[in-house]
Amino acid sequence: MQARRSMAVSALGTLIACAGASLVHAQGYPAKPIRFVVGFTAGGASDITSRIVGQKLTEHFGQPVVIDNRAGASGTIAGGIVAKAQPDGYTLLAGATSILAINPGLYPKLDYDPLRDFAPVSQTVSMPQLLVVHPSVKALTLKELLALARSKPGELNYSSSGTGSSSHLAMELFKYMTGVNVVHVPFKGSGQAMPSLLAGQVQLVFDPIPTSLPHVKSGRLRAIAISTTARSPAIPDLPTVAEAGVPGYESSLWYGVLLPARTPPAIIARLNETINAILREADVNERFAALGAEPLGSSPADFGKYIRTEVIKWGKVIKTVGIRAD
Repeated sequence: MQARRSMAVSALGTLIACAGASLVHAQGYPAKPIRFVVGFTAGGASDITSRIVGQKLTEHFGQPVVIDNRAGASGTIAGGIVAKAQPDGYTLLAGATSILAINPGLYPKLDYDPLRDFAPVSQTVSMPQLLVVHPSVKALTLKELLALARSKPGELNYSSSGTGSSSHLAMELFKYMTGVNVVHVPFKGSGQAMPSLLAGQVQLVFDPIPTSLPHVKSGRLRAIAISTTARSPAIPDLPTVAEAGVPGYESSLWYGVLLPARTPPAIIARLNETINAILREADVNERFAALGAEPLGSSPADFGKYIRTEVIKWGKVIKTVGIRAD
């Protein structure tokens, strides 16, 4: 009995010591620059939203938050980097739909497990994608675009920010639900995919609203429909894909911040509190609204649950459509 009591006291002492060490570590955090790893090229939606949050974190913490763009393989490179980083709070992942929810169903072997290797901090924003076409495409509505694609099977091309990316999945789901045949031309990030559309080298794309809307407003692209179930306040006259002729269609993007697994809970809590406060700031809300994005914020636990549901959802889509990684 005495031995059991000694063991219990020892275990309790260890827990208290660990909690105390975590708290001390968090009180001095951050004491140096923070690396914020983005899995896509500069200029894309993930990069833009991450820079807004990163800039504000710099202001709140008084330490530089440095954006590190590591594009390639739909964000798997960035995911692998952060999963293997020291769990000390100085390496953040700009989590995105593709990195966390799509890649597990796309790649048989990943350098990370989205549910095991990361500590969710907070979901940051969600946003729709616009189905946009080059002005040379003779279609003003979704029904006209479908009629054109069906009259010329295999002749229209669409770009994406990479095989397995959110833009790729959005179009493949669209193809599956409508039966049209348009050809995929993958690029490494929206920053490369968009110029090909603007130049008329491809004819259409599902692209995040922050990167596509400016070109729609300038007249360089034509918006056909929006991917979410509700219209966007940023472009309220544009119908959803579902209401324009494809009932049940829905695809949205979301982003968030994660740390390597085993990061001290006190650091996770400090980051969560700071990020959620940032997302409530008026100027941040204005900047995201201008992009057509909705600021969210969440607890680490709720963000983790949401990731799990998205892994299941997109895994089913990938299996049904038959998408394979290059």
